[in-house]
Amino acid sequence: MARFTPDFIDELKARLKPSEVIGRYVKLRKQGNEWAGLSPFTKEKTPSFFINDQKRFYHCFSSGKHGDIITFLTETQGLSFHEAVVRLAEEAGMQVPADDPREEAEARKRKGLAEACEAAAGFFSAMLRRADGREGADYLRGRGVTDAQVNAFRLGYAPESRTALKDYLVNKGYTEETLVEAGLLIKPDDGAAYDRFRHRVMFPILGVTEQVIAFGGRALDKEARAKYLNSPETPLFHKGNVLYNFAGARKAASDDNPLIVCEGYMDVIALWGAGFTRAVAPLGTALTENQLALLWRSADEPVMCLDGDKAGVAAAYRAVDRAMPMLKPGKSLSFVFLPDGQDPDDLIRNAGAGAFRKALAAAEPLVNVLWRRETEARPLDTPERRAALRTHLREMVKLIADKDVRNAYGDEFARRLNETFAPRRDSARESSSQRRQGTGGGRQGAGQKGGRWGGERFALTPEARATAALKRHGAPSSFAREATLVLAAIYHPGLVERHESAFLGLALENRDLADLLGEVLSAILTDPALDTAGLQRHLHTTKAADTLERVLSDDTLKRQRFLLPLAEIDEVEWGWSDALRHHLFATNAQAEVAASASQTFISGEDGWKAAVTAREELINAGETPSSVADDGDVPPAKVTSALEEMRRSVEEKRKRRR
Repeated sequence: MARFTPDFIDELKARLKPSEVIGRYVKLRKQGNEWAGLSPFTKEKTPSFFINDQKRFYHCFSSGKHGDIITFLTETQGLSFHEAVVRLAEEAGMQVPADDPREEAEARKRKGLAEACEAAAGFFSAMLRRADGREGADYLRGRGVTDAQVNAFRLGYAPESRTALKDYLVNKGYTEETLVEAGLLIKPDDGAAYDRFRHRVMFPILGVTEQVIAFGGRALDKEARAKYLNSPETPLFHKGNVLYNFAGARKAASDDNPLIVCEGYMDVIALWGAGFTRAVAPLGTALTENQLALLWRSADEPVMCLDGDKAGVAAAYRAVDRAMPMLKPGKSLSFVFLPDGQDPDDLIRNAGAGAFRKALAAAEPLVNVLWRRETEARPLDTPERRAALRTHLREMVKLIADKDVRNAYGDEFARRLNETFAPRRDSARESSSQRRQGTGGGRQGAGQKGGRWGGERFALTPEARATAALKRHGAPSSFAREATLVLAAIYHPGLVERHESAFLGLALENRDLADLLGEVLSAILTDPALDTAGLQRHLHTTKAADTLERVLSDDTLKRQRFLLPLAEIDEVEWGWSDALRHHLFATNAQAEVAASASQTFISGEDGWKAAVTAREELINAGETPSSVADDGDVPPAKVTSALEEMRRSVEEKRKRRR
């Protein structure tokens, strides 16, 4: 049976939140900085069982029981100590040590390395307070570091001598081999060992169990090759698994006050001095997967606080890319970008803690940072470029491993794409109506220079003729018309890929159908391989399930040939294109262009061409022309005739104006 070392147990407890482990067995509710629930040890009606995640324990007032996550499993689940540790280790992603004498030897070695690092920290701290350390002390005072901060973070100074630390620790009984393995000495192949850190301000780095495992050193010599120098990888220290000040910060963090991730030691220390004791920092590298997992064990949404320069923005983007595959329900990142050229240390010294608190209040969610990066990375002034954006966003969403989060991101990006690039038909229609009724914002004065001439207006706009034609041909109800467009996508998901832009820009007046269409597009764009059966199964689990049932059971819709589930895609595309053309006319889209064309007499002679061209593109959004019209459809010849009549009318007015 494996023997669990104290280091292993401490690491295990540090990786798991008591509220998450115990919450699977006891219903908990948040109460301040603690969690409360009914005692699992006694029968009670009023909660007397409390959990404190920061202190890593539970306490039951009704029974007097007190313990940690291991104790809880042994007392409530009937597990042995070994069984409880194995179960929790699997959950924490830790490998259970084998029952091997060599493992015990390794544990003893790590203990010796930790003791050497602890002794080195004491040496550096003493040196800072001596005459040799005056330059280091002056540097810290110049950065506004107080004695309280020096003591809290155990700051120190490494003398300039090549062997000061070596001589001290060897005299304490540590071997050169141990000191080299702990990363404190450098041993060249052809020479004597010497101190790794020299003439530097020293920052002890603690592990999750609050023991010193490594150091960072800030050079005081301006000619030093490395401004900051960290300990090398050792049996104690793996840089990608450690966050500076994590042991202290997690005690201060809570759901309302999440961990703050900054870029360096001095930022963490400055924030601590300003009252923000929950700050941590990666050790000179981009945030790693293991560091993200460590953050999420103590906070659901840590705040990335980055310098406001290009390097800070680039660091934020790297964090986004690293976090995307790991996002879970409730687990994400938010971002604060400080004024250009400033880090937290600068901001606090120049503007005080209030300025930093205000910056924290403006933190942006990860999705906003990702959206801004992708929409600003390329011009979006053509359909092809906008299509490239949609494709790239779809690929980004696929990276998210968790299905629920992946679907939520698909929904969000579909909504943003629709809001950003879809035509604003409602506002345009209202504006058009106002202009036709003479209520359009002060530009209606007859005879004004550059305004309308002589009150001349279209006697009958082409859209009015189109609308009349629709009525003569027995147009279906607005619900049936809009349901046709949605049902085509449900029966034939491949149609969305062919006409993605048209679907994303589709404006439906019926709110229920609009919600159903949103669910359809989100599902298809998130998983392009989704078939009809899979899509319908998914839709039945959404808030649009009732609308789906109504659409699927509508006998009127079923009579349309192109909506048959077994219809060929070309026939579907042909029928859907006609349905879309019908919908655009029926929703008065032609009126918008007619009004826009007449309004262009104010701003320029050739503006009508752009308006007519835009309308033609809108009508041809389906890309498949129709030569035969079923009952209820506007014959394409009438569409062409209406456009030609509008063109001739506008051209005649332009000539008269000349």
